[in-house]
Amino acid sequence: MAKGYWMVSVDVTDPEAYKGYVAANAVAFRKYGARFLVRGGPAERVEGSLRARLVVIEFQDYATALACYRSPEYQQALALRRDASIADLVIVEGYDGPQPTD
Repeated sequence: MAKGYWMVSVDVTDPEAYKGYVAANAVAFRKYGARFLVRGGPAERVEGSLRARLVVIEFQDYATALACYRSPEYQQALALRRDASIADLVIVEGYDGPQPTD
C-alpha cells in the first residue's frame, strides 16, 4: 500500500509563537505515526517559487495522512500555526509503481 505524505512550504512570521505550534503538533503526529523526511534544512530553489521552510511528513498511507490533518489534535495545533506562519500544505498519496531502470 502506498504511503501518504504531507508536503508543506512555510514562512514563519512569528518564531516564538511557532514554537507553540511545534510542541502542539507532536500530539497528533505521535498518534498518527508521522515520520519527518524533510524538516527545514538547506534548500535551493532551482525552478518556480517556494517559501523559506520545507517539510515532508510520511504516514503509513494516504487515509492516515488525511485523518491526522482532520483530527481534533492537529486542528488545535493548526490554530497556533495560523497565527505564526503562512503555509501551503498538500496531502498526497505516494507512488508504489514501476521505477526507471538503468
